[in-house]
Amino acid sequence: MRVDAISAVARAESIDRLERERFDCAVVGGGIAGAGVAREASLRGLSVALLEAEDFASGTSSRSSKLIHGGLRYLAMGDVGLVRTTALERKEIFRLAPHLAVRRWMVVPARSYAGHLKNRAGIATYEKLGAVEGEDLHRNWNREDLEREEPLIDRSVYRYACVYREYLTDDAHLVLANLRSAVGRGAAVLNYAGVDAIVREGGVAGGVEAACRFTGRRFRVRARCVINAAGPWVDPIRRLEDAGAPPLLHLSKGVHVVVPAERLPVRNMLILRAGNRRSIFVIRQGAVTYMGTTDTTYRPGHAVWPEITREDVDYVLAPTRRDLGVDPIRPDEIVGAWAGLRPLIAEPGKPPQEISRRDEVLVGPASVVTLAGGKLTGYRPMARETVERAAEVCSLALAPPPASEPPLPGGDFDGDLAPLEDALVRETGVTPACAARMVRLYGTEARELARAGAQPLVDGAPVLASEVDWAVQVEGAARVEDVIYRRLRTAYYVPGARDASVEPVADRMATLLGWDEERKHDEIAHTRARLTADLAFRD
Repeated sequence: MRVDAISAVARAESIDRLERERFDCAVVGGGIAGAGVAREASLRGLSVALLEAEDFASGTSSRSSKLIHGGLRYLAMGDVGLVRTTALERKEIFRLAPHLAVRRWMVVPARSYAGHLKNRAGIATYEKLGAVEGEDLHRNWNREDLEREEPLIDRSVYRYACVYREYLTDDAHLVLANLRSAVGRGAAVLNYAGVDAIVREGGVAGGVEAACRFTGRRFRVRARCVINAAGPWVDPIRRLEDAGAPPLLHLSKGVHVVVPAERLPVRNMLILRAGNRRSIFVIRQGAVTYMGTTDTTYRPGHAVWPEITREDVDYVLAPTRRDLGVDPIRPDEIVGAWAGLRPLIAEPGKPPQEISRRDEVLVGPASVVTLAGGKLTGYRPMARETVERAAEVCSLALAPPPASEPPLPGGDFDGDLAPLEDALVRETGVTPACAARMVRLYGTEARELARAGAQPLVDGAPVLASEVDWAVQVEGAARVEDVIYRRLRTAYYVPGARDASVEPVADRMATLLGWDEERKHDEIAHTRARLTADLAFRD
């Protein structure tokens, strides 16, 4: 078995190990924050256990806009430090995993020359903060350029555009790559293992207690330090340490919707203006185009699947109706949608769109180290700060940072995707569409995966049956939902396989994991109900 594999087949053995060993760090949370902390701690010589209550990346970390970006609008908010950090991080993530940080042009249209000059000034500052050079520097388009390069934009409204580089990712696979990197250095990670107690030794946190979702087996993980990196669930974990801990977070809901690409055939990534000073991204991803996001206060609680309302959808679609030369998109044309919760550090009196995306590291009364807030792009600096603070608080011997970090799994190439795609088609016989999709998910590992079997999972869809095996045996998928939503991504990006892939995935997982017919039936029913609920706003 691969040293960096997260095998759902070996789940019982994983729990045995978690219970048997004593670790330097027990990390609570399997999103990008926890995965980054686990990788950083492992790189710095610490032994790590990580527990996630749901699936890895099941919350915010699979429901973002899928961009590795600094956030232009934070410059206007005066958050220069955050923008500098995240703008510089784009290059680092590209170096570590170029398949998960694909360079694309972002188009910022302007109605007037004055507006265009303002955009140019902001983007030039952004590029300077991010040390952007050479061919990646921004370009300026006039009306003729827009007509040639992005004809979908309404040129009776927009006469100019500034075009700059951003990076497109697959957020769930970025999480999985970081987790596998940690596992390759000895970390033990487990999903569907909810932490429900902090173990105390002399008043100081000495580990956590958790329960396996599938068997009910309770177990204790002993550790010299406990790190709370639970994203939107940071506050409930803090209350396990201190029942009276005041709320730290302001949760904001972000909604994206997906339509077939032929319905919205943009050539680049676009930024369109919405209400309340926000922007809407319009992004082509293979056979689909997705749009988002909203930014509204979410008060019902810490939901894994926040509701998507018709009001959310209308907000996201409004700029496309106003600014693009297409017939208005109807809700019934939407083929996918997702909603996530941003864990913002509360700033009383401010609406969510005005709250900084900064992160903060806190230490609780039992020495639990909590990482709160932050952005996907800044996960590495956040992790470094958290691990160094944990080492200080818990007296852990920390190795110096490596002079050069090794690439994430699949990231050992120069960033040019075309040769990988061509080789995959030539050597395995997969279709070009399948090769393009796989290379962007798995990088150089796509070749190994395709060689294991190039049989399509669903006739006519660019998805391989062998990807299900990989998801279970290497990426820790334990449920059909995990595969459909966060490994294959058919729920969002492959409309032709969205529903059709559920049963084939269940059949293959049943064989791999030894499910009986009842369990398989339950998994199919659960996933189909989830897919239906995603689009309930169409009714």
